[in-house]
Amino acid sequence: MVGALLKTPKSLKNEEKKKQMKAGKLMSEFAGDTYYNTLNAPAYSIAEASRLVNMRPWTVRRYLQGYGYDYSYWGSVQRKTHPPVVKDENRNKETYASFLDLVDLLIIREFLNRGFKLPTLRKALDEAREYLGTPHLGRNVFFTSGNQEIILQLPKDGIMIALLTGGQAVIPEITRSLSDKLEFEDVTKFGFASRWYPRGTNGLIVIDPEISFGRPTLIGRGVATNNIYDLFLGENSEIEPVANWFNIPVPEVQAAVQFEHSLWT
Repeated sequence: MVGALLKTPKSLKNEEKKKQMKAGKLMSEFAGDTYYNTLNAPAYSIAEASRLVNMRPWTVRRYLQGYGYDYSYWGSVQRKTHPPVVKDENRNKETYASFLDLVDLLIIREFLNRGFKLPTLRKALDEAREYLGTPHLGRNVFFTSGNQEIILQLPKDGIMIALLTGGQAVIPEITRSLSDKLEFEDVTKFGFASRWYPRGTNGLIVIDPEISFGRPTLIGRGVATNNIYDLFLGENSEIEPVANWFNIPVPEVQAAVQFEHSLWT
């Protein structure tokens, strides 16, 4: 009986290994939650999000917060409401968007540009969220479309699921159009987008939630493009003084200036 209660060195080693694995799992989950909070932190005003994703401010506001309107029906006033297209259970009608909201807006814009109607897209996104178990889109979860069908590739096993329709051929237009602009993380189990290169990875500009509070910056330098642009305007639109002040090559200053200028035109 006493011998049965004594633990052998092997059993002790196994228990210690289990404790280490459990601790590692907890640390991994904690790191994932912390990083998700960084990606999903409110950082961009409606006006900023509008310029970055090239959508009208009222459209961005409606997609993030939903909207409603009154109409007359048989002599009585009725209220029609539409929920947000980009959904987040923690938004609480905030006036700021997160980095993950920006990425979702980019994907929605790509679909709309290809002729998909918003009511259909709403239903497809809601169905996709049920499959994914998260309000935001992650690695390789970009929708692919063909013949006005929307198909979702699940990140874990790569299974292709047709949303709303039976689905036929898969044409990865959405994936190709954004694959050169987004980078994904491995900290959370979802593999969310972690960096956005608005002009592509060779375009010198990056939006990273962990750098300069998510402001667009020059890749590898951390200098916000709006700071460069402000100084450029203060120097009577001269590039050389700005390059000398920041000690940055002229081509990079030009890239920052062109990027910021495009946001306002």
